[in-house]
Amino acid sequence: MEVTDAVAQADWAEVATAFAPGLLRLAVMLAGSQHDAEDLLQATFARAQRHGSRIAAMKTPGAYLRRIMLNEHASDKRRRRLRTVPLTDAASVPLEPRAGAEDDLWPWLTTLPKQQRTVLVLRYYEDLDDAEIADLVGCSSATVRSHASRGISALRARLNSLES
Repeated sequence: MEVTDAVAQADWAEVATAFAPGLLRLAVMLAGSQHDAEDLLQATFARAQRHGSRIAAMKTPGAYLRRIMLNEHASDKRRRRLRTVPLTDAASVPLEPRAGAEDDLWPWLTTLPKQQRTVLVLRYYEDLDDAEIADLVGCSSATVRSHASRGISALRARLNSLES
């Protein structure tokens, strides 16, 4: 291995280490279970490592890694045709730094359609704005707002049915 290759690998390792916790939290929200989330994270990093030095040099490597994760998640869903089952233990996954009462809603996200769930996770969990979400999921900002509105309405309806 040449010196430049070693430096590039070290830079990639720093990027991967820095973004791994946040990407794992995102993966848990997308996949619905710790096990599937770890598989998704591994697939994301395996795909990203092919271009590790290029990613390490980017201004926003986190956005690129999230895009890879969303693509891997969509590809995995198509490959395996998984049936989404709400998990009662999903709330037990540590969601720091935003852990709190609002985390009781996270298991409900698994009941939403994939696009609504993805938009809500990126908006409220990753704190991305509509333009960033639109860029990541490949749609317009208006579509992002529509998915968010429908997802929130579905969660609100479920909450209201529990309170009745």
